[in-house]
Amino acid sequence: MEDVLDVYHAPYDPQFPLICMDESNKQLVGEVHAPIAPAPGRGQILDHEYVRNGVAAIFLEVEPLTGRRHVAITEHRTRKEWAIFNKGMLDERYPQAVKVRLVMDNLNTHSAASLYETFDPEEARRLARRLEIHYPPKHGSWLNIAEIELSALNSQCLDRRIPDISLMRTEVAAWQRDRNNRATPVEWHFTTENARIKLKRLYPNL
Repeated sequence: MEDVLDVYHAPYDPQFPLICMDESNKQLVGEVHAPIAPAPGRGQILDHEYVRNGVAAIFLEVEPLTGRRHVAITEHRTRKEWAIFNKGMLDERYPQAVKVRLVMDNLNTHSAASLYETFDPEEARRLARRLEIHYPPKHGSWLNIAEIELSALNSQCLDRRIPDISLMRTEVAAWQRDRNNRATPVEWHFTTENARIKLKRLYPNL
């Protein structure tokens, strides 16, 4: 926990950007019957019956000190998708970075092993050398700022039936553009000093 909090309060350095990353999924749901157009003063009427069209995976990164974010929607959520997403982050979105300080949950796919399963050893090593990974503690995913951003995505863009991955990508891309156009730095106030007072029960009694 203190490791992540220290990273959050380090000064901005474009050569060592801080990136928070998280992932989730969304059930794709289609309509069996076409919705009824809304009458004046009333909302759209949806039939209770629906059809499941599979699940789409969501990969999201956010740079807290600039407010910049990027979202990818994929058909699967495996080591390969994670590795490709991170290669895009390193080579396309942050090519100037010497190292990216990456905060993310400690899932089994979130490791250099995923890079080696996806790319040849030389490429995997090149990418791994540019990552400085910081894992929040177990049951401490609330420390990951990307989780807050995912919550915003779900409530502002994905809180309805979306029938297919193509439409989901279009809607998420529009949401991303809007958020980035209004981007402001994330104001993270919780510090190590706060943790030692408010979460004193987590520390050993010496």
